[in-house]
Amino acid sequence: MDIIIEGIKQAFILLFTLDPEVIGITWLSLKVSGIATFISLLIGVSVGTLVALTQFPGRRIVVSLINTGMGLPPVVVGLFVTVFLWRNGPLGFLEILYTPTAIIIAQAVIATPIVMGISLAAIQHLPANLRLQILALGATRLQMVWILVKEARLPLLAAIMAGFGGVISEVGASIMVGGNIKGYTRVLTTATVMETGKGNFDIAMALGIILLLLAFFINAVLTQIQQRERPR
Repeated sequence: MDIIIEGIKQAFILLFTLDPEVIGITWLSLKVSGIATFISLLIGVSVGTLVALTQFPGRRIVVSLINTGMGLPPVVVGLFVTVFLWRNGPLGFLEILYTPTAIIIAQAVIATPIVMGISLAAIQHLPANLRLQILALGATRLQMVWILVKEARLPLLAAIMAGFGGVISEVGASIMVGGNIKGYTRVLTTATVMETGKGNFDIAMALGIILLLLAFFINAVLTQIQQRERPR
């Protein structure tokens, strides 16, 4: 119990004194996970909507793969991204391994199936005749898709929250592709693991609490938007 109390106290000290290292780590965590979530949103919503509105051979297999991808182990993602970005790998010429860009790529791979799966389910659960009604009113197919996405905006906001929550809290892939380099690729989760390994439980607790506060704040903002949009 003393460790928890000390961790809470240390967290507020680090925040209110604007400790440069902690602020840098927190900002990098927010930036990396935010960009990864945005990328996953662009890809996930687009592909999820396309699969939901299209009939083609093997569609059920594709849906099964998407649903399986929602549970991708971060360490497996980290392994494959590392292999691809390794100096002798297919993308080694980019020389971005152990950089924030590599972490963004890994986190985007983790978040995209989550956003894709929820988007697919959200579009599929809209009334079956809705798209026909929209087309009958003279809308183009692109306009129809946009209207359907707007109709499914509440679960799509949930997809954003799920995607962001999945990457801001992951640690395995970030360590593997980022290397946990001080002042460069160290994020809140990897810093917490490092401090725990060194026995600095108060600092680790403080970083963990800051991570929770950050995740809560972002999700609280998205929840406010979601609930404001909820039908009365």
